Amino acid sequence: MNQKIYQVDAFASKLYEGNPAGVCVLDKWISDDLMQRIAMENNLAETAFLVADADESYRLRWFTPTVEVDLCGHATLAASHILYTEYGYHRDTIVFNTKSGVLNVQKYDANLYMMDFPSDEPLKVEAYDHIAHVMNVNANECYRGKDDYLLILEDEQSVVGAQPDLGAMSSIDSRGIILSAVGDEKDFVSRCFFPNVGVDEDPVTGSAHTLLTPYWAKKLAKNKLKARQLSHRGGDIDCIYKGARVSLIGSAVTYLSGMINIEDNGI
Repeated sequence: MNQKIYQVDAFASKLYEGNPAGVCVLDKWISDDLMQRIAMENNLAETAFLVADADESYRLRWFTPTVEVDLCGHATLAASHILYTEYGYHRDTIVFNTKSGVLNVQKYDANLYMMDFPSDEPLKVEAYDHIAHVMNVNANECYRGKDDYLLILEDEQSVVGAQPDLGAMSSIDSRGIILSAVGDEKDFVSRCFFPNVGVDEDPVTGSAHTLLTPYWAKKLAKNKLKARQLSHRGGDIDCIYKGARVSLIGSAVTYLSGMINIEDNGI
């Protein structure tokens, strides 16, 4: 069978920035194994697969090259962008049913999209020397979210200059580790490392900002924040803390559209 596929630079206002995501809008579900193989072949941080429901909502799933994940912000943004630009979606809000519950995405302004996600409230970790050692950093604080550890560093340059031991991260029981600090020009900056799920350093991570936003909103005593992820590609996210929910605002640019030839033998 032939399947349309798109690649989108999410959290980017122009090509070759932000975080690339694959998007496949399926007529019906294919096997989990095949979705995983397609994600592996794409070799992007995530590939999003979605199927329309009768009420114009969508079932949405995300795969890294090695595993399925419960939440992915940039691939949700990419999927929304493709629905609006390539599939003529006409409603103000897209409703996605996912492993993380119902996620709503609105066309915010021109090429901007606002995603509504559950907050991931940080829990303070007292003993974290082993985590800081793996990341080769001096950390002021450590927190744990649902999936990731968050290390707070002294300043933006400490985040930029960090050289973690990615191999040693397999000893840490988490999806990944986030480094963050107050930004020089933004409210806060970050870098995100997820080698345990097949992504050494993620270019721009929407799901990480569901943890970062509650922390920095309380630390800086403001609910609207501007953030930048300091990967090689880099990307900007506007964040709004709403207590139990977080809104993440970003733009997206379509890089590629094509057709893949796939076979699904039910394996």
